[in-house]
Amino acid sequence: MFHSQINFADAQQAVGFLTPQLLRINTEVDMQKYPSFDYARLLFVDTDGGMWSRGSIFYSGDIAGKPEWFAGGAFDIPYADISTTQFLQENHLKALGYQWFRQELEQAAQMGRNLGNEKAAACRKVAEANIYAMTIRGDATKGLTGIVNNPNVPTATVPADGTGAATAFSTKTADQINRDINEILNAPYNASGETQRANTLLLPTTRLQSLASTRIGTGTDTVLKFIQENNSYTLETKQPLTIIGTRELETAGGSGTARMMAYDNEKDVLRLYLPGPHELFPAWQKGAFTWEVPGLFNYGGVEFRRPKGAAYRDGI
Repeated sequence: MFHSQINFADAQQAVGFLTPQLLRINTEVDMQKYPSFDYARLLFVDTDGGMWSRGSIFYSGDIAGKPEWFAGGAFDIPYADISTTQFLQENHLKALGYQWFRQELEQAAQMGRNLGNEKAAACRKVAEANIYAMTIRGDATKGLTGIVNNPNVPTATVPADGTGAATAFSTKTADQINRDINEILNAPYNASGETQRANTLLLPTTRLQSLASTRIGTGTDTVLKFIQENNSYTLETKQPLTIIGTRELETAGGSGTARMMAYDNEKDVLRLYLPGPHELFPAWQKGAFTWEVPGLFNYGGVEFRRPKGAAYRDGI
C-alpha cells in the first residue's frame, strides 16, 4: 500500500497498513531461537492451562499401614490406606510489548518498504531472557525461587581439603574433585531412599572448562571424561549422564561461592509452569501518534515436587 493511499489520521486505514506488517514480523520472530536462554534443556516445561489460567491444583499421595501378627480366629484386621495432600500452584501474568510511532509508519509507507522486525525481535528476546532468569533464580517479588536456589533442596559445602584447607576445585587433586562430584551424584539416591537417581549434573561454566582440561595422573583422560564414564548413574543404568555448564552457578552458593547441582531431571521431581509462553497481540492505537503491540506471558514458576531428588554443593 503506497503512502498516497494511506491516511494515518484514520485509525482503520492505519491499522490496515500495520496489521499485515506485524503478521510478517511476528512470523519471522517466532522462527528465531535464542540458545543462551534455553531453559527447556534444564527441566520439563509444563504448558498446560493457557494465557489466562490462574494456576493448577494437584495432589500428592502416599501409602500407610503396617502388617501385624494375627491369630486365625481374630477380628482385628490391620488396614492399609492412602493419604493425599492438595497443593495449589499460582500463575502470574507479566507484560512486555513494543510500540510504533506515526513518524516511523509514515516513513515506511513513503519508501514502500516493510517495517523492520527489530522491535519485535528485541521484545521476544527480552521476554525469553526474563523467563530464563526467573527459572534459574526465581523472583522475590512473587515469592518464587528457581532451579539453583530452592531452600528445600538439600545443601552442603564440599570438604575443605584442598591446598591450604580450601574448598575450591582449583586447589584440589583430581581424586578429590572426583570424590566431591560422585558424592553429589549419589546424594539424591541416598536421601530419597533409593527412589531418585541424579541423571543431570549442572556445573559453573568455568568449573566445567577446568575439568575438561584437568588430567588424571600422567594419562590422557581428563577428570570430566572419567566422570562421564564412571559415575554411578551411568554404571547402574547404562545411560549417559547429562553434564551442563551454566554461568548462573558461578555465584549461586552460600556467600556468593560457586555451586554445583545434581538432580533427577524428571517431571515428577522438577518442572517449570509456563502455561502462557510470551505472545504478541494485535496492535491498537493508544494515542494520536502511537500504536502499541501488547505482549504477555503467564508464568507459574519452578516447582520441586520432590526436593530430595536434587542436591546442591557449594564452595567448589
